[in-house]
Amino acid sequence: MGEIKVSQGPPGILEPLGDQGVLVHLASEELARGFAEAVKTAGLPWVVEVLVAYRCVAVFYDLELTDYATVTQQLSTLPFCGYTEPGRLVYVPCCYELGPDLLEVASLCRCRVEEVIALHSGQVYTIYAIGFVPGFPYLGYLLERLAGVPRLEQPRRQVDAGSVGIAGKQTGIYPSAVPGGWRIIGRTPLVIADLEREYFPLRIGDRLQFVPIGRSEFERLRGHRLEDSYSANKAST
Repeated sequence: MGEIKVSQGPPGILEPLGDQGVLVHLASEELARGFAEAVKTAGLPWVVEVLVAYRCVAVFYDLELTDYATVTQQLSTLPFCGYTEPGRLVYVPCCYELGPDLLEVASLCRCRVEEVIALHSGQVYTIYAIGFVPGFPYLGYLLERLAGVPRLEQPRRQVDAGSVGIAGKQTGIYPSAVPGGWRIIGRTPLVIADLEREYFPLRIGDRLQFVPIGRSEFERLRGHRLEDSYSANKAST
């Protein structure tokens, strides 16, 4: 293992990730984004891919051009700063009437349904990671009154595409119909990812805010892609 000298914040830890990668742990999400950007723009010839999620950065390298010791040495001396520039703000409509777990979440949080909706839609989230299926944005962080809601004891065999769920300190959007264990409090009518067409508009670092809508608006927007036009229209209202 090694340490990273940074111009801001405490040092990070480096450790092997498979036989062609290094996993870097940093002190904050901002430092992780800043370090990832520094690696991408440093012009290091051996870099194959750089992935960032929360406070970790995975750097994959070409074994024909370098080795683990050289990679860690160069990464540990790479200057960088925390990434403070806010990402673009994306608005996502959400029909909370279509959340099968909304009442239960309100009970768990000891508040009214209207309060859950107001708290959830009133927060601007940051996308800190994308996965477990292609296009699933992990959004943080929930306000304290909504944080701590546990996952379902028995995950659903299928969650509808567009379902908006919460678990722990996070909220997220299921981009496709897949099994899932988060508690679903709403649903967006928009397509936020399309694997076949390689459509992935959301990026790590983007900011996202949910906009409550009714069923009629849900039906009007059903199947539309998440485009900047929706965000622009919302921002101008």
